[in-house]
Amino acid sequence: MNIQFAGKTAIVTGAAHGFGRAIALAFAQRGASVWACDLLADELEETRQLCADAGGQCQVSTVDVRNRDQLFAFVDKILAADGAVQILVNNAGGVLGQVGRPLEAISESDWDSIFQVNTRGAFYFAQAVAPSMKSQRYGRIINISSGAGIGVSLTGIQAYASAKAAQIGLSRQLAHELGEWNITVNNIAPGFVLSNPNSIKQFESYGEDGQRALVNRFALKRLGSAEDIANGVLFFASDYANWITGQVLPIDGGKL
Repeated sequence: MNIQFAGKTAIVTGAAHGFGRAIALAFAQRGASVWACDLLADELEETRQLCADAGGQCQVSTVDVRNRDQLFAFVDKILAADGAVQILVNNAGGVLGQVGRPLEAISESDWDSIFQVNTRGAFYFAQAVAPSMKSQRYGRIINISSGAGIGVSLTGIQAYASAKAAQIGLSRQLAHELGEWNITVNNIAPGFVLSNPNSIKQFESYGEDGQRALVNRFALKRLGSAEDIANGVLFFASDYANWITGQVLPIDGGKL
């Protein structure tokens, strides 16, 4: 399966490390004009350099996806440079340093901040690129959810599980709304992957026995990689997924 994206412009959010970096690099290696954003400027520059070293094209900007004005300004910059956007990958998200606590201990700001970065940002980015995609009658929107969005969060963070489930609901709704313009909207729900400092720290906290128990919950009996998630994104963004929309693809090693 030879998937290429020459002539396509792809936005990847949360691209400073982990899934986002792997996704940005995968598109750049396949000829896309990649625009990557994150709050972590130094790591984002590392992503840009990796894409350049691979012979790809990637431009980066620091953007807070919780800030609608910043987000729309970033998309306007892309449209001014490339003329259109064909692919949007909403990867920005996470737990924002929160840990599992009883629901009685969760403040309003704790709850709202996780929804802002995981769900509201995805909505605003879709809103920003929709006019361009509609005018072309073509678009691919891929939202990165989580196994927590279709099951139970290992972190025990109520807002994270809820926000990722809400993002899946948003994808289904947008798929229905945008389908007549040949715009597909799909979700990927990654399993446990050692893709960033938070996931590595979490895995280490389980100890040897806990790590073995976690891995044994996967049918494949091994952890996945950020590249496994990127491969799912490439598929949804490609013509091979031309008649697939409103779907959730778990990439989790066959979680049992």
